[in-house]
Amino acid sequence: MSESMSARLRRAHASIAGRVGAPCELALMLGSGLGQLADAVKNPTVIPYGEIDGFPVSTAPNHKGQLVIGELFGRRAVVMQGRLHLYEGWQPRDIALAVYVLQRLGAGTFMVTNASGGLNPGYDAGDVMLIEDHLNFTGRSPLTGENDESIGLRFPDQSRLYDPELRAQAVAAAARAGVAIRRGIYCGVNGPELETSAERRFFRSAGGDAVGMSTVTEVIAANHVGMRVLGFSAVANAATGGPDQQPDTIESVFEIALQCGVKIEAILKELIPALGGPAAGGKAS
Repeated sequence: MSESMSARLRRAHASIAGRVGAPCELALMLGSGLGQLADAVKNPTVIPYGEIDGFPVSTAPNHKGQLVIGELFGRRAVVMQGRLHLYEGWQPRDIALAVYVLQRLGAGTFMVTNASGGLNPGYDAGDVMLIEDHLNFTGRSPLTGENDESIGLRFPDQSRLYDPELRAQAVAAAARAGVAIRRGIYCGVNGPELETSAERRFFRSAGGDAVGMSTVTEVIAANHVGMRVLGFSAVANAATGGPDQQPDTIESVFEIALQCGVKIEAILKELIPALGGPAAGGKAS
């Protein structure tokens, strides 16, 4: 019989609890080309994923695969420097475990970033998009299988998946930082192959503004455990699927995502101190 999620979570948390220190107020998950945001953490405690009992280890390029815990713009934070992807062969519940560990460390707010392709023809490479909602085109959910009510509901509502109050605060923070921000719908796909032109046109027709290979699994898990969610997408390439669509390389995506990371950091520098006291809303588990 396979180990329950509660048992996996207890084991993972117990393996690092003595190294974490004070509870964290928020968690930040960094996507492709955006790992440099972890450099802003002061007095960091660094824990490689391989040192967390039963924790999946990131194999994607430019993902360091470590927790960075410390002070981020005046708030106690845990940062995942390097995420986990379905295309690496991990199961959705493996990715969910990582999010549940972040919540177990005290974080009630979950901020996620990713690199994406711009489906919206009005977007340019280098834009930052605030995620207002998402479309899960992976065909998979981390909640499939037996549910543990001590972690979250069997049928969690997702109608306000990306917290409206946090989104409003992020828009205000971007204005203070002088960073232009888009607002749109993120499409999550499995990968690792980049989408066909026909797929991109379809995703756009379905209402998508950006497409990428992450985020939806983590956000579903964060919602399941009661965390407030905020998401930013670094638009790293044009992905309209039109007749002038140019071939993409992952190297160019990383290069543009790095530039977007500077913008996202400027927004977070304004946003995080304005969040007030310790973030509430995480379900005790």
